[in-house]
Amino acid sequence: MDTARYLGIEIGGTKLQLVAGSGTGEILDSRGYAAEAEQGASGIREKIVRGVRELSASHAFAAVGVGFGGPVEWQTGKICTSHQVEGWSGFDMRSWLQELAKVPVWVDNDANVAALGEARCGAGVGFDPVFYITLGSGVGGGMVQGGTIYHGQVPGESEIGHVRLDRSGATVESRCSGWALDARIREQIRREPAGELWRLAGAEGKAESRHLAAALAVGDPAAKRILDELSADLGFALSHVTHLFHPAVIILGGGLSGVGEPLRAGVRKQLQRFVMDAFAPGPEVRLAGLGAQAVPVGALLLAAMGGSSAGAPSSFLLAR
Repeated sequence: MDTARYLGIEIGGTKLQLVAGSGTGEILDSRGYAAEAEQGASGIREKIVRGVRELSASHAFAAVGVGFGGPVEWQTGKICTSHQVEGWSGFDMRSWLQELAKVPVWVDNDANVAALGEARCGAGVGFDPVFYITLGSGVGGGMVQGGTIYHGQVPGESEIGHVRLDRSGATVESRCSGWALDARIREQIRREPAGELWRLAGAEGKAESRHLAAALAVGDPAAKRILDELSADLGFALSHVTHLFHPAVIILGGGLSGVGEPLRAGVRKQLQRFVMDAFAPGPEVRLAGLGAQAVPVGALLLAAMGGSSAGAPSSFLLAR
């Protein structure tokens, strides 16, 4: 039995999480901080230093795994760029963290790391391959096959957020991200200042999408129309994933997955509509099982595996 302890780190555009845990993804201790974009990468690194020192006081780590919110060179541990926080481009995360923690460090994109967490410990257990899509401030994707992360040519991999939905340039991210859905809701309540969605989100002026689930629960027609549009866009985008990679399951994660079963069912229905008959009924669609802990859990697994190119234990696939 592996009794070693590992450090998992999630570095996002708005949040920073550090967890101590086991090689099977069990979280034993944690620290959380806001990742404030105005402080830049240097401000986030200061918080990482604080968290590493605090957790190291109680735990002896064998390795560190990092899920970073942006493209990375996973072989070298260098950051390519961050689309949300200045100061990360070209940063040698592996060398910096190894100097800080004094143990091996493995770095990968946060959606890839979340996909690993869900495949091994969450909604993807028992399925292979597993495709994960995160629906948050941006849209990202990751795929796990045989228990390890799929990597394409550096620095891009499963960049589903940048898949175009039409020739005019509309992308999955421009239609299905949290900020895109907020804008769609604002336009809807401007045109129709009535109903539950208008009552809940009309006075907010920000983060309107967090009210979508409540409006759907009482049958608000405007909320239903927005959900139908979102489901159709996602179903169409994920049909490309299905035709190219044939995952056994597609997992919906990120903040918008909090809409819950109406979103899952809507995406599943639309995906079946767009998948060619030869591949019907297509992959199962599930909501993420780990929620906000998908990246930290995946980071622990990444550390324990010795990097994303390492093989998975033969027992990683459990019975469905």
